[in-house]
Amino acid sequence: MQVLPLLLLELGGHSVEVAHTLIEVGRFALIVLAARALAELMVRLQLPTILGELLAGVLIGLSGLHLILPPDLGAQLNGALVAAVAGLSHLAPDQVSALYNDSFANLQSVARLGLYALLFLTGLECELEGLIAVAAQAVGVALTGVLLPLALGTAGLHLLFHVPLLPALFAGAAMTATSIGITASVFGELGVLKSREGQIVIGAAVLDDILGIVILAVVVSLAAGGSISAGPILQLLAAAAVFVAVSLLLSRKAAPLFDGLLDRLKAPGEAVAVAFLVLCLGCFAAQAIGLEAALGAFAAGLVLSNSRHAHAIEAAIQPLVALFATVFFVLIGTTMDLAVLNPLEPANREGLVVAAFLLGIAVVTKLAAGFSYRSAEPTNRWLVGLGMMPRGEVGLIFLGLGSQAGLLNPALEAAILIMVIGTTFLAPVLLRLVLSPAQPAATG
Repeated sequence: MQVLPLLLLELGGHSVEVAHTLIEVGRFALIVLAARALAELMVRLQLPTILGELLAGVLIGLSGLHLILPPDLGAQLNGALVAAVAGLSHLAPDQVSALYNDSFANLQSVARLGLYALLFLTGLECELEGLIAVAAQAVGVALTGVLLPLALGTAGLHLLFHVPLLPALFAGAAMTATSIGITASVFGELGVLKSREGQIVIGAAVLDDILGIVILAVVVSLAAGGSISAGPILQLLAAAAVFVAVSLLLSRKAAPLFDGLLDRLKAPGEAVAVAFLVLCLGCFAAQAIGLEAALGAFAAGLVLSNSRHAHAIEAAIQPLVALFATVFFVLIGTTMDLAVLNPLEPANREGLVVAAFLLGIAVVTKLAAGFSYRSAEPTNRWLVGLGMMPRGEVGLIFLGLGSQAGLLNPALEAAILIMVIGTTFLAPVLLRLVLSPAQPAATG
């Protein structure tokens, strides 16, 4: 779509430049303002800020005020917004709408950068060495927490609700995730982050993320190919396994080389610049072998997780995540059509049943993971199971990529969203009930 060059020729540069600037700057400012306002509300309710960002997108998007709308939704932009920009730039309303649609790809690029930065940060925060003491328990919890929801979710959707296999597999994969950030935050408040239960959950969540992102990369790649057969699946799984294994190896071997390079650089901002290059290389390498770039971003963080400069890199990347990942989550919210959740509409009732099914499977399977490991020492298994429950930002990443890949219809998209929000809301509340700050962690 080449609307912008045509307008420049027909109307002269100044009016188009004014409208373009108003659209770009106003859109970004609106996203940040709405996201921060609702994030502040979530903090006061002791809930994850990411839910505020998602709800901000719902408020200003398709289900709300129609202030931010991806062009592919085919919905009408807020008339007052279009009229305001048209009046200030002296363009016709239909020309403003055309400019808006033509420039939306810029905002999506910012959102994608935020996603990759967030996944890079997730990999960077994986303290692999500190998890060795509970490795056996963490592996047991992780495998159960991945395989059970993947199998039950996929089979249930495909056999009971007749969802096509690829979208069903994607929904099952979305349930494998565990939000390290939300669980770590609640565990920290309760003073059990360094307990045996806390380390088991963090270790299992790291493995969940690795396995889940590998599964996600395979499913999205299969969706791009348009068919399911054993050969491509095995090839993708082998490529993903090798990719992650090489990343883990490089986290030990390449960190000294990376540190040596940074020690020689003197210009300000060297840590974030070189880390960003590693991030780009990871994304490029993943795409080059047919995997999703998201896996490459996560793997790049793993590679640098053993660096002496890891904390400096984390401090430098955090502002990028805080700003650009916010755009990613808000854009997810803008595409949500909550009208499909209206129980008064008969056509929606099957979708609501699907949502209830997904939420139930998501809760039960992660609780089961808390009882799936052997431990010679007494541990609070309810604490472990509930700690694995929140899908949080990782589940939303899955949802966003599924939407971008065209895998989900509106009803299934809304059902996955309910599953993510439900587990993310429930987990902090139930964790506080199971374990108060003064209560000991281990119970048996």
